[in-house]
Amino acid sequence: MRSRKGSGFTLVEVLVALAILAVALAAAMRATTGLIDNAATLKEHLVAGWLAQNRLQEHIARRDFPELGSQTGSEQMGGIQFNWREDISGTPNARFRRIEISVFANNQTDYASARLIGYLTSIR
Repeated sequence: MRSRKGSGFTLVEVLVALAILAVALAAAMRATTGLIDNAATLKEHLVAGWLAQNRLQEHIARRDFPELGSQTGSEQMGGIQFNWREDISGTPNARFRRIEISVFANNQTDYASARLIGYLTSIR
């Protein structure tokens, strides 16, 4: 007759292996969730940056020389609704305007997803 001793795993060994596997899978799920959240945030910042660049390039293409002050608006880009604010201020040279474009996602006003500073000139 053969002895069955050593020919399989005990219940304790199986439970320990399952516990280790459960911890490893939980860590993998947490890492995957973090990557997905980061990808969504990166998309938001990237698209907001494009929107800010588009706003500045639109002023340049139209050869605008806007009045001092602030302008606001909203736009949808990349499937995300953004609000933007343009703060226009003067410079020591009267022929230049400083424009700061802030882009906010999801109706936030305290945290800008993108911020761009540029300068516009009057051509006369």
